[in-house]
Amino acid sequence: MAVTQNPGLIRMLLRGAFRRCPHCGGKGAFFDGWYKRGERCHTCGLLWERKLEGFELGSMTINVILTFGTMLIAMGIGVIFSYPDVAILPILGVIIAVAVIMPVIIFPMTYSIWLAIDLFMRKLEPEELADAAAAVASGAARRK
Repeated sequence: MAVTQNPGLIRMLLRGAFRRCPHCGGKGAFFDGWYKRGERCHTCGLLWERKLEGFELGSMTINVILTFGTMLIAMGIGVIFSYPDVAILPILGVIIAVAVIMPVIIFPMTYSIWLAIDLFMRKLEPEELADAAAAVASGAARRK
């Protein structure tokens, strides 16, 4: 599948949120299991890491932002529904549960969401497209 131009940011973010390749939309793009990542998109052959040092830091940042945002929303809802006698312990229990469970659940999505943001900020180079096409042609992008 030859995709030469990136779709819009919203489309790429939505694809990333559903663990699809932000570039081509391939299903389960970089994943061989829930947590096991492949090196390339199984559909278009794009490298998920784009040969950059610190790429995983961006993914980790997305994970932290989404987790803290969810914790803040849970805290706000708890305060609104229990005001004026704010129920501290139940709210704290929910926030701790969110803090423990949320990063584990969204871990795979944060990689593809970060790749979507990276693709929006830095367009694919011709060398990356050629490498992806060569990987698809040689079968290196297929699931193992």
